[in-house]
Amino acid sequence: MSKIRKILRMNSQGRSTRFIAAQIESSRNTVRKYLAVLKKSGFTFEEVNNLNDKELEDLFGKTRENNQPSSRMQSMLRCFPHVDKELKKTGMNRQLLWEAYIKEFPDGYKYTQFCTYYNQWKTRVNPTMHMDHKAGDKLYVDFAGEKMNYTDKETGEVIEVEVFVAILGVASSPT
Repeated sequence: MSKIRKILRMNSQGRSTRFIAAQIESSRNTVRKYLAVLKKSGFTFEEVNNLNDKELEDLFGKTRENNQPSSRMQSMLRCFPHVDKELKKTGMNRQLLWEAYIKEFPDGYKYTQFCTYYNQWKTRVNPTMHMDHKAGDKLYVDFAGEKMNYTDKETGEVIEVEVFVAILGVASSPT
């Protein structure tokens, strides 16, 4: 609630949307949304500032209830668990899964938006934790997907081989 109060206070002081967004470390659209709710409510800044946190939440919380995802968005979100499962299979990629999605939902989102929303969904469903370590302190190893092959020139025999990948971790912050 303090974020909303800061937005409204700075707005009453004549600050720009861009300035307010930078100060509260939020998007300009978020600032605009709260200012639109204030304008629509018909209250002045002083009246809203005198509300307690519960009353403030009731006033500004109603906008979240009205923002139900569109049927187009809901259709895409329902596909994401399947997309996530399929991406774990060897040889599968987002492009192929998006093509299957767009066949099923011809009015669906284009590829870039599909990937953006998938990434957002993935971070909510399966959050990851950042690990700090010294640069070069750890070596991460794995086999890289499908086996490759080469042909023996003398015998003509096709020989399958594993591709081994090793990466040295790099610290993202000074240690």
